[in-house]
Amino acid sequence: MNNLRWVPLSCIALLLGLLPLTGGSRQAETSFQPQWQPLAQLLVERMSLRMGERVLLVGQPGRFDELTSELRSAIRLTGATDLGALSVLSQPYPHAEGSDLLSKAARASPEELRELLDGAFDLAVMLPDAQPTHPPYRAIQELLRQGKGRTIHFHWHGAYSLDGRVLPITDAISTVYQRALLETDYAALSAAQKKFEQAARRGLIQVTTPSGTDLRFRIGRRPVTRQDGDASASRAARARNLIDREIELPSGAVRVAPLEESVEGVIAFPPSLWNGQTVEGLRLRFRSGKVIEISADTGKEAVEAEMDQAGQAGRSFREFALGFNPLLAIPEKDPWIPYYGYGAGVVRLSLGDNSELGGKVSGGYVRWNFFVDATVRVGKKVWVQDGKLSLPSD
Repeated sequence: MNNLRWVPLSCIALLLGLLPLTGGSRQAETSFQPQWQPLAQLLVERMSLRMGERVLLVGQPGRFDELTSELRSAIRLTGATDLGALSVLSQPYPHAEGSDLLSKAARASPEELRELLDGAFDLAVMLPDAQPTHPPYRAIQELLRQGKGRTIHFHWHGAYSLDGRVLPITDAISTVYQRALLETDYAALSAAQKKFEQAARRGLIQVTTPSGTDLRFRIGRRPVTRQDGDASASRAARARNLIDREIELPSGAVRVAPLEESVEGVIAFPPSLWNGQTVEGLRLRFRSGKVIEISADTGKEAVEAEMDQAGQAGRSFREFALGFNPLLAIPEKDPWIPYYGYGAGVVRLSLGDNSELGGKVSGGYVRWNFFVDATVRVGKKVWVQDGKLSLPSD
């Protein structure tokens, strides 16, 4: 069975698509035609900038430099303040004038960066290859946890094959991402996500798969992060957790940490990698959000070893995520999983630390699992049938 995909979030390089792929997808090669100016205009439109707001770009020189230039110009045209592009590398962006903040940041130690950036920006844009391990990214994320500022995540990564391997970003994938950015109906996306949130707060959520997954939970009044592309200051003012302040573009997923005590049932896995070993026939049984039983045809000891290393977080349910964007749906021909499972009908069930979502589990460990043919019910209504999103009528 191939409906569930595993991704250990602790492997940052893997998540950001920096590891080589062997095998891979049979996607048809396409020549990517970047539309830098429309992309910049779209990003700035989603920012909903106010006069004088301070915008900082964070990225890696040599990656999307044309977009960086267009973004800075578009930001200035709104009347906002362009703080420039802060490099995550030792070398700065070439031939790019910037603010005093950039020169100070270039000389600052990782410990000094958070103090330097505290109160210095209103919005930061994380460009491709800016990673949480880089000091500027980490410093900004620490400030977000304190309720300061907001960010746009423009990763341009997160593509997976159906057997869970990270795909290199080809022209074909870039074409899909660009189209999703430019052609998404953001109003319709937001409306669908709000409708789901309203239903989910009232009913029991059930996720099933043909392989035997049968998981049930409630969300109550837990924060629900709707990744609908709204990166405005007014949206940030309503933020209830870190994830609410990190706006993903492309957009598409609803994310929530269920009430831990409500999580009951079974997740059935396909062959998957645990603690560096392939495990087959794995089933995890949950009671009150904790794994109470582990069974597997082969490799059970590897699962237990990974969970033991992770501590209690490794045996805790983390998050439910559901993709809503039809332009990021899994293609029927030569299928693959676009942008972290934000496509319509893709379900993500995670294990581990859910503190950034407003949950009670800490510990740092996070493991993502993708379902591509799940069925999702809220009460008696079906929202996803065998991996296909189908909004129920009122």
